[in-house]
Amino acid sequence: MTSANADSRGSTATDGDETGVADRGLRKDLGFWSLLAAGLGSVIGSGWLFSSLYAAQDAGPAAVLAWVIGGVLMLCVALVFAELGMAKPESGGLVRYPMYSHGGLAAGIVGWANWISYVGNPPTEAAGVVQYAAAYLPGVYDGEQLTGPGILLAVVLMAGFVALNWFGVRLFARANTTATAVKIVIPVLTIVLLVASGFDATNFTDHGGLAPYGWTAALGSIATAGMVFAYTGFRNVVELSGEARDPRRNVPRALIATIVITIVLYLGLQLAFLGAVPDAALAGGWRGVNFDSPFADLAMILGLTWLSWTLIADSMISPSGSGIVFTAANARNVFGLAKNGFFPGALVALNARGVPARALAVNFVVGLAYLLPLPSWHSIVEVTGSIAAFTFQIGAVSLVAFRDSGLTAPDTRLRGMRVIAPIAFVVSTLIIFWVSWSELWIAMIITSLGIVVYAGIWLRSGRHTEELTGGAWLVVYLVGLTALSAIGSFDGAELVPAPWDSVVVAAFSLAIYVWGARAGTAYMRARPEMVRRLRAQADADRAT
Repeated sequence: MTSANADSRGSTATDGDETGVADRGLRKDLGFWSLLAAGLGSVIGSGWLFSSLYAAQDAGPAAVLAWVIGGVLMLCVALVFAELGMAKPESGGLVRYPMYSHGGLAAGIVGWANWISYVGNPPTEAAGVVQYAAAYLPGVYDGEQLTGPGILLAVVLMAGFVALNWFGVRLFARANTTATAVKIVIPVLTIVLLVASGFDATNFTDHGGLAPYGWTAALGSIATAGMVFAYTGFRNVVELSGEARDPRRNVPRALIATIVITIVLYLGLQLAFLGAVPDAALAGGWRGVNFDSPFADLAMILGLTWLSWTLIADSMISPSGSGIVFTAANARNVFGLAKNGFFPGALVALNARGVPARALAVNFVVGLAYLLPLPSWHSIVEVTGSIAAFTFQIGAVSLVAFRDSGLTAPDTRLRGMRVIAPIAFVVSTLIIFWVSWSELWIAMIITSLGIVVYAGIWLRSGRHTEELTGGAWLVVYLVGLTALSAIGSFDGAELVPAPWDSVVVAAFSLAIYVWGARAGTAYMRARPEMVRRLRAQADADRAT
């Protein structure tokens, strides 16, 4: 395993030299439309088939506000990663950027959280396909979770996701672009027909009003109802940026277009769902609304039988397309973690088609474990949603470190990022905090296991103590956020009442942001050779 630091003025081997060697086998076959399809194909997956239902159950009509807040956050985060992707396009960039800016401890914690949340996506998409398939395949879903045959079918689907990725990024791009075109048309058609056929505006005022369970429930639904899960697919554009043509132009365009298009789409779907639910289904309030196949069942109730069957058919395409993209992206995530020295170096190996095949195999095996204890779409999303939200913050502090160390070229700097970056950090922290304490403490324990794994690596490899200094702020962040959640009003002890608990968390996160940005800048400035080497690699990528 590679040593983390050569010396206080140099850089790690994995920070520069080996990065270029490992990436040379990757093929740059992805243009703007392929990257956009990867982004849209990830975001428009099983999330659009289920999130509107679970958001309505959690928050009622106030779910619309939750989608807006989540969308604005994701746009800020996307802009952060757009600049990072322009400064240093690299496959596995989500786990490589913190390695460059803060060292192994920060990269290890974020990489672990990123991997845990990502590796759950293919089984989630497979579970979504099987849940909708229950309409014509009885015995695969019992109303709450997948049955034995249903789990087996989900495993077969996951194997199919791996197979399509195994044979090269070009085949992946072609398959995903075709699937994405279908995935956009069907949700738009669903919005138009549900609004035209059965929209009831009184659903927004009756049955408990706009926020029947309070605004805290609406805020908490951002992470747990599938909204974060739905939006986070945009990051796959960054994960694939090392295989993009003209990444400094195509990566930011694809990122921003993905978020803007999907914000509009998901808002339309939520509004259409809320207005289409019949009075009979609302007899027990919004929490009493329950459909195995939400939009397909609504279409059948409204007499749109052909739309219902179209949605059942699309339930195979949308989640499968997203599963294909997440399978590709998480293989690059593992590829990046192996370059960091967090995972075994053998996982850096590429097959003859330039694909990290060993990483694909590892993720497939680990993904199987999600289907056994969490055999339904919602149960997996509840666990991975808050962990995924945790991985957004690191980009904001890495961006500042990249700029202040001179890695980010002047022509790759987006306007307003000195304001947008802290906003992204603070708001994403609040979204985590708004998750119920009964769910958040589990996510925090899982995330903190990354510290344990890194500690073992650090002790074995004799890494430099400066890596601990570069990542200490993130450990304090995890501990502090967990403690504030325990005493807050979101199912905590309520020692600090709402809304003051959110105010305290915002102030805490802003202080951590400043600490993290300064720590990253100091870490990179102490390694001028690494910065020069990374800048040269980025310039070489731009030239080609």
